[in-house]
Amino acid sequence: MERVPSVNAFQIKRQAHAVSRSDAGWNPFRHVWNKDHRRSQTWDGNDAEAQRGINPNDLEGSSPIEHSHTAPAGGSFRDMGADAEYPVERTDSSGETVVPSQRTTADATGHEAAGIRKRKTDGDLEKTEGLDPEEKKPRKDHRMFKHVEPKEPFTTANQIQRTLLNSWINVLLVAAPIGIVLGAIPDMNQIAVFVVNFIAIIPLAAMLSFATEEIALRTGETLGGLLNASFGNAVELIVAIMALVKGEVVIVQTSLIGSVLSNLLLVMGMCFFFGGLRRQEQYFNVTVAQTAASLLALAIAAIIIPTVFDKETTLPPSSTAALSRGTSVILLFVYSAYLYFQLKTHQDVFAEESQKVPMRPSKHALHPGAIKKGMVGPAGLMGLPGRNEEGSSNNEQLQKILNANPTGHEDDDDESEDPQLSFTVAMGTLIGSTVLIAFCAEFLVDSIDYVTKSGGISKEFLGLILLPIVGNAAEHATAVTVAIKDKMDLAIGVAVGSSMQVSLFLIPLLVIIGWGMGMDNMNLSFDLFQVAVLFVSVLLVNYLIGDGKSHWLEGMLLMCLYVIIAVCSWWYPANEAVE
Repeated sequence: MERVPSVNAFQIKRQAHAVSRSDAGWNPFRHVWNKDHRRSQTWDGNDAEAQRGINPNDLEGSSPIEHSHTAPAGGSFRDMGADAEYPVERTDSSGETVVPSQRTTADATGHEAAGIRKRKTDGDLEKTEGLDPEEKKPRKDHRMFKHVEPKEPFTTANQIQRTLLNSWINVLLVAAPIGIVLGAIPDMNQIAVFVVNFIAIIPLAAMLSFATEEIALRTGETLGGLLNASFGNAVELIVAIMALVKGEVVIVQTSLIGSVLSNLLLVMGMCFFFGGLRRQEQYFNVTVAQTAASLLALAIAAIIIPTVFDKETTLPPSSTAALSRGTSVILLFVYSAYLYFQLKTHQDVFAEESQKVPMRPSKHALHPGAIKKGMVGPAGLMGLPGRNEEGSSNNEQLQKILNANPTGHEDDDDESEDPQLSFTVAMGTLIGSTVLIAFCAEFLVDSIDYVTKSGGISKEFLGLILLPIVGNAAEHATAVTVAIKDKMDLAIGVAVGSSMQVSLFLIPLLVIIGWGMGMDNMNLSFDLFQVAVLFVSVLLVNYLIGDGKSHWLEGMLLMCLYVIIAVCSWWYPANEAVE
């Protein structure tokens, strides 16, 4: 029975990141060292038939490919083996001329040829028969971290390159120490502190995501899922915890709602729009989309009910906090059930691939096969006329060869499960980037009050629009890149999956953390404006993804709604925000 490949949030994000990081396009987060080595595997014309799986004897009516002067008279170029002998006159010791009999590999008996072909197979069978039935079964590795062999050995040079110099966006890493130094100076301009630390967190978030994937590659499905749940939205979690410690509950709530809106409207809208510009429609897994829509509806209901309960009653904040904490526990249970549904019981549904749609050709591009037709049409197959038994010309035979993939690989940009960092380097990168993000987030949160009071920016705009850019910039670029490549299942998995993780895991987790800190105002009672825009966004997204297909107009609708929310949050009165 064929084993269904495991599909979870970690695998989806890793596949999407692998595609986007190896893309040679506009993505600033792509890995500059990650080149596709498959392009170096060229078509060896010396063994053309062997590579294409075509027997030269099937090309009847055509002359064998041979040198016109020095080749032997008989047999095709496939018949010339290493031990072939040709009639060469020689003189023996008695002075008589001896002509040895002609013998080529073509004259070998079928039994001899079969023996040569089966030599390795028979040896393998002997080894297999010698094994016990227990030894034939692959042993399950129960270790927490498994060993993964890299394609090339780890060196100091390539580890530094793959961590610090792997992307052009890492140029912004210089802002991290500068931002920390500026934040430590007492009388420094707080706007400068905010801007520099804001910029510094963007490459640190991408580095944290990369290190998490490298560590999860060495774990099992369960631990990998826990790592993804813990560090998949680590930047939002760190910023929210820092704001919660400072008592900035409004920033915590708006940043979480803003992260959901950013993924649902901006990211998915850009995926639909740019992916559908040169395609009539794009398709994605309907079951996955409908499941996501149901979970998003439950998440918004879990926020609306405590909000209405708080706004329409005169009960003390402790009652709303108790309701929110109970609801948060239920949401965490739902998220766990969703992971079990995705990993165990219905992983075959999530592993289904959606229909692919070819791109419309560009106006200035050559139509597909133009170069190949130019090669085949005028000259033919080595200039040799002829037709085979089925009536197909040699030109058609060559056309079939050219139409096939010359490298023998499928046209897939997905990166194999090959580790790029050693476990020690990956763990060090994870810890180091987390610590740097924590410092930058602390100084970022400290400067928010000054920025909102003197900079003319409301906390609603800062939380709903600006802060989500910090943690989601890398995933934004990843989702749009894979959508342009018509990998919509990966794009939907990144965008909607991140939204569900924030709404079903991160928000209730922070309510529980606030419970432990004794903060009753950290509850599920959000601002009415936030609840309204979240409800409208989820409603529109559920309508658009329910049919399992998209086009550029749907993407434009999502982006326009996001712009409307951004404009409203910019003019949102600061004094209406309830601390």
